[in-house]
Amino acid sequence: MTDWYYADRQRQQQGPVDAQTLAGLYRAGQIDADALVWRDGLGNWQSLTSLGDELGLEPPPTLDFRTPPAAPVVATEAAAAAPEAAGTAADMEYSAPAAPEEAYSPYTAPGAALPAHADVVQGGEIVLAGFWKRVAANLIDSLVVGVAGGVIGMVLGMVAVPLAAAAGDSSAVMMIGVQVVIQVISIVITAAYYAWFHASHSKATLGKMAIGIKVVRTDGSRITLARGFGRYFAMILSALILGIGFLMAAFTERKQALHDMLCDTLVVDKWAFTDRPDWQRRELGGVTIAVLAIYAVLLVLMAAAVVALIFMLASIGSAW
Repeated sequence: MTDWYYADRQRQQQGPVDAQTLAGLYRAGQIDADALVWRDGLGNWQSLTSLGDELGLEPPPTLDFRTPPAAPVVATEAAAAAPEAAGTAADMEYSAPAAPEEAYSPYTAPGAALPAHADVVQGGEIVLAGFWKRVAANLIDSLVVGVAGGVIGMVLGMVAVPLAAAAGDSSAVMMIGVQVVIQVISIVITAAYYAWFHASHSKATLGKMAIGIKVVRTDGSRITLARGFGRYFAMILSALILGIGFLMAAFTERKQALHDMLCDTLVVDKWAFTDRPDWQRRELGGVTIAVLAIYAVLLVLMAAAVVALIFMLASIGSAW
């Protein structure tokens, strides 16, 4: 028996049910013809009517959009007794046909009246960002933050060197103070970068945008700026324990690293929790593969340079 899953009118995933039960829900009017359904073997969620033949569903009735007949004039007893007032009474009691209501679709974006987040659509499939996608995004972000930090450090160094030279005996203390200031500024800039971008409308840093993933709460909503700062400092904790906090993303059920668990966040495909869950991608993608390949080549070149340097030093030592 094949298990089916469907999205109800509140955009919540339901199931599993068998095909007969699903068809019964449709005939009873509990789910609509355009409801999204999925079973094992389907690449994406599809509308119920597109699988009507497989489920044995009758085609939906054809709607008649012709102008409805005018409502009859209702005459009261007073109008019958007073012919002159009948026209006035009839005119007052005549009700024009109401405008047809807009067809209801459970997959339209939530209106502002709903208390839930306006940009979150529940009920669709959620594709979690895999470990290697997160690695590629982090490599891009590290490059961006590293370049920005390097420029700022260079500017501060150009200012500090003349001051240290003028300080004389206190130059060493001043250089240590400059290094401390540079490190603090670097941490602040990096924290602001991650926190601001993760709390923005895109929910993603520049690296995550390039890869096509984003950071959200476990219910799909956007994180706050305060949670973004907290998540960054939790990332430092993941790094301090020999990087094990980052490696956890490869083995946990919801692909969560340690800092995700501490801050109640998920890293998902950029189309997750939207009205187009079928646009999500499980494969790595060209950008991810290119970034990982470039960094792999750089690591090989660096390793080769280190080996060459060791051999060169060893040869020099033997010559002495």
